[in-house]
Amino acid sequence: MTRKARARAADSSAVAPAPQAPAPAGPPPLTRLEVRHLATIEALSLDFGAGLSVFTGETGAGKSIIVDALGLLLGSRANTDLIRSGETDLLVTGFWADDVASRRVTTQGRSTARLDGEVVSLRELQDWAARRLTIHWQHSAVSLLTPANQRALLDRQLPKETAAYASAYRAWTEARERLDALRTSERERARQLDLLGFQAKEIADLGPQPGEEEPLQADLTRLANLDTIAQSAAAALNLLSDGDENALGFLNEAARALNASARYDDTSAQLQRELKEALDSIQAVVGELRGVAEDQAPDPEELARVEARLGALGKLRAKYGPTLDDVVAFHAQVEEELAALQRDEQDAGTLDAEVERLFSEVRRAGQALDDARAEHALPLAEALLAVIRQLGMPHARLAFHLAPLPEPAGYGLSDVALHFTANPGEELAPLADVASGGELSRVMLAISTVLGADTPAVVFDEVDAGIGGSAAHAVAAQLRTLAASRQVLVVTHLAQIAAQAHHHYKVEKSVEGGRTVSRVRLLDEAERLEEIARMLSGNTSEAALQHARELLSAPA
Repeated sequence: MTRKARARAADSSAVAPAPQAPAPAGPPPLTRLEVRHLATIEALSLDFGAGLSVFTGETGAGKSIIVDALGLLLGSRANTDLIRSGETDLLVTGFWADDVASRRVTTQGRSTARLDGEVVSLRELQDWAARRLTIHWQHSAVSLLTPANQRALLDRQLPKETAAYASAYRAWTEARERLDALRTSERERARQLDLLGFQAKEIADLGPQPGEEEPLQADLTRLANLDTIAQSAAAALNLLSDGDENALGFLNEAARALNASARYDDTSAQLQRELKEALDSIQAVVGELRGVAEDQAPDPEELARVEARLGALGKLRAKYGPTLDDVVAFHAQVEEELAALQRDEQDAGTLDAEVERLFSEVRRAGQALDDARAEHALPLAEALLAVIRQLGMPHARLAFHLAPLPEPAGYGLSDVALHFTANPGEELAPLADVASGGELSRVMLAISTVLGADTPAVVFDEVDAGIGGSAAHAVAAQLRTLAASRQVLVVTHLAQIAAQAHHHYKVEKSVEGGRTVSRVRLLDEAERLEEIARMLSGNTSEAALQHARELLSAPA
């Protein structure tokens, strides 16, 4: 069955799709999630729509299991404790329009990732899913405390300046490292020059040629056996021509014997001609044999020359081989390395000036980056602050602080830090030093709203922790605003947020057959009213239901 066919088959058994909010533009959002054997979930299939989806339920019902499942697709640690008791594995599958991603984890700790049914590495799955899904975990707002993440908030608006600085910094550091290497390794370079020069000369002096050894070996064999060759030729000559009885004499007599019959018989005449041809051939062989027998006197000098050549080639093979082709290739490599080292010696004199020039480029690009940061810092801080003040911190102040570095770093000439205060009369201070967990969560939400998420789907795991009252309404409004351009999934305990949702899912836990089971279902309007009443008052009294109706009917 094809991937699309499997998706259609799975759709037929899923819960009814939720009412659709206006679809955001851009890449496709998450359309479906299937989970099997994850914690208290036996089997689960959920369809998702665009806009804002919320997950609510009693404390301990397992609302964050949905986030854990999506986290596995993003490459989070495959803890075997997540596998349902009594099962051998868990499986999470996510559907994005025509694309499918899955991850299976076994009790042995093995993890298998797939994209569209094909096995891929976990890193490939992470890279693929990270372009489609962002999760703000319950405690992930602490990522805002790192200087790199605070700097990235500003620099994401300056791609041209950051790229120009990165290029200049890379060129400068590479040139500086090369100069440092030249200065600190002069002795090693001299040693290498001596060694490579010796190796190059040793090979060049002998001048080996590929395929040279085989004919030399044949020459050596011939020269070493010249006596045997001459004796064999003389013995053959004796049989063919020089002996008292020899082949030439017998052939001549045979030819003469056919003289009489050849006059009367064509066959005899033809045979006589063939005998004469044989005589000519043997005479030619006799001439060559005589040369071999008479001219093959041993030549000690030639023998010594061939032996010496073969010996020298053998030594080269032993040192630089194993074959003569390898020796020739090694010689070419040595020549290249020699040339590079000689260039380094020449370059050392001019590289100082190049490093200084490149450093000037770093300073120029760094200053341009700082200027751009300063230009964008105030409007970005004001935009963030406008949202933060709506989220229950009316007296908050926030600013990007640039502090010059003693020397250029890979990210610029200055550190960038968020300074913040939520209380009137207090001085701005580094966000990491003064913000509480709830304040961090609201700053993170403001960032997601103002800068937008980098993916078509964004998940918030209890972003509302530590807030209530009017701040809860403000957080709900901001989530709804973000959901106009992104698919937003929120695990929440606040009725104010649940009331703003386009789709409301309830997580319920029950005991079936002696086992705890968590289920997730899409609520209809009546069920949603009761759930929001429970979230408000812990019951579904008429007063609680009336309050829930008022909350649901409030303008978005």
